[in-house]
Amino acid sequence: MTVDTGARRESPRSKRSTILAVAIDQFGRVGYDHTKWASIADEVGIGQTALYHYFESKAHCLLTIMRLELADTVERFDAATDGIDDPAAALRAAAAGALAATPSDALQRRILQNHLDLLAAPRQSEKEEAERLRSRGLVQEIEARWAELIQRGIDAGDFADADPRTLGRLVLGMVISVWRWYRPDGQLTLDQIIETVSDAAVRAVRG
Repeated sequence: MTVDTGARRESPRSKRSTILAVAIDQFGRVGYDHTKWASIADEVGIGQTALYHYFESKAHCLLTIMRLELADTVERFDAATDGIDDPAAALRAAAAGALAATPSDALQRRILQNHLDLLAAPRQSEKEEAERLRSRGLVQEIEARWAELIQRGIDAGDFADADPRTLGRLVLGMVISVWRWYRPDGQLTLDQIIETVSDAAVRAVRG
């Protein structure tokens, strides 16, 4: 999970990172709607009132988790594709980077996919709205990176001559949909899923 600048300035006594980790575990396993704010406080070992020192609401915490995952997605894409000139190889690397995950990462990505609708409408809370707007900006960055990669392949004659933004969204949608159904104890390993999705992504853009 990407740690933002606020987290880097945490004091040794801060519970922010612990709260986020517990929230990811509970939101991911039990579901956001079924997780009680008080249960997070109990597991962290603080009073419920103390949670409001870090997050003004459960929704604020959720939106923060989503924004951190989106920021991490940008970093993973850049790291995975850096220095790869061949568009098809870069596309495979981007898919592999998007799908490499620890069990905790998988939970955080499932949370993001299950609650993307929260980014559509403005929030009344100033802090929630700030996280929502930052998240929307990151979504645009992610889509732009995939579109630019597809455009490289089109320019090289490797990919079908189609709208790169549409193709990018189609491929990205296929990749991230994995987090809706993937479970670490499932029949398919992540390595198997990465191979299958990477192959499908290349086929999709080659037409």
